[in-house]
Amino acid sequence: MIGVLCGFIVVVFIIVLLTQTGKPKVEQQLSPAANAQAPVATQTEAPTEAPTEPPALLTYPTPADNLTELTASNISSEHAVLLDVENNTVLAQRDPDARIYPASMTKIMTLLVAAEHIENMDDTFTMTYEIIAPLIEAEASRAGFEEGETVSLKDLMYGIALPSGADATTAIAIYLCGSEDEFVKLMNEKVEELGLKNTHFTNASGLYDPNHYSTATDIAMLMSAVMENDTCREILGTYQYTTTATEQHPEGILLESTMYSRMYGNEVTGISIDAGKTGYTDEAGNCLVSYATDTEGKHFIAVTAKGPTYWRAVFDTFAIYGLIHNGYPMPTDLSPVETDENGSAVDPTDTFTDTTDTAVPAA
Repeated sequence: MIGVLCGFIVVVFIIVLLTQTGKPKVEQQLSPAANAQAPVATQTEAPTEAPTEPPALLTYPTPADNLTELTASNISSEHAVLLDVENNTVLAQRDPDARIYPASMTKIMTLLVAAEHIENMDDTFTMTYEIIAPLIEAEASRAGFEEGETVSLKDLMYGIALPSGADATTAIAIYLCGSEDEFVKLMNEKVEELGLKNTHFTNASGLYDPNHYSTATDIAMLMSAVMENDTCREILGTYQYTTTATEQHPEGILLESTMYSRMYGNEVTGISIDAGKTGYTDEAGNCLVSYATDTEGKHFIAVTAKGPTYWRAVFDTFAIYGLIHNGYPMPTDLSPVETDENGSAVDPTDTFTDTTDTAVPAA
């Protein structure tokens, strides 16, 4: 009996042993430590791609086959460029890629950024003492708006472009962004969006700052983008504009383009100058960016910078546009500009002190 029982136990033990060895081994599951490093991605996982920059909206122009190299014998401005807009080619140039201080040519970017962000041009802004007082003290150019005057944004835009008003520039910046510094951030974002590699702004008016710079080429490219905006195109192409009547100005303010007022009575055959903006500081010299159309409907942009007088900036522009259809004489032996005892340029045609493009920072 005992033998039979022992035999039965042995058989049961063998059956159990065979059953356990037939099961797969179960591994112990351990809870990961709270500060354990995240698993490293394996090669089979798709790698995370770095974000790519959107393509620039503008492409740098290439020299035309018949490129004209301008010299001091042809124009007084130290920097210049003539751009064929449709073909994106440079037709004429003088040191166009050297760094310049753009002065109030800056305001074409101010206009563009404002035009892209203003939702209603009929909205208004009330001028303040904090805006006006520093400008009066600095004898800066102003459109003429007064403390407490409520002005439409449309009137401010014309005040920026035509008389180069620092009061209007500051007001627009504060209306849109709360301060000029914040507005300038939008300007530099637009610089990157357009792909202007040699331009940086520190203020919205064009006040001299060593870190506020561009080139003649970059300004020409910027002007091509500005003229794609209908609002900017209309404003920059206006000779005179009267602001809306207010309590302070019952008949409005007559604003006049600093560019067209200097071109009055002069023409380039075969060319219509459709828009433009002047600029001046001591460091920048006299500057001018303009947009023109010829009789065939082709478009051109001329930029001159660091001219000795404001008249020379205009006549340099005429001479450059004259290259297109021989519509204006190009000097070949330009006389040096007369200077006074301080080395400042003297132009016999100057009849008043040009302060229209002076600007100061926002308060």
